[in-house]
Amino acid sequence: MDSKLLEVLVCPVTKGALYLQREQSELWCKSSRLAYPIRDDVPVMLESEARELSEAELKTLSSR
Repeated sequence: MDSKLLEVLVCPVTKGALYLQREQSELWCKSSRLAYPIRDDVPVMLESEARELSEAELKTLSSR
């Protein structure tokens, strides 16, 4: 994923910061507790396509 694109993208729900999770091919938002999928190098920024982050996943974001 292009780093410049990542700098301008925000969560569509909260307008919060997104964190790239390469291994899961997702963008995670701490404030909305949602993970947005990346398909074919294109982030799918639709709330209906996002999944809820688990407590364990949220803890990994707390250190950032």
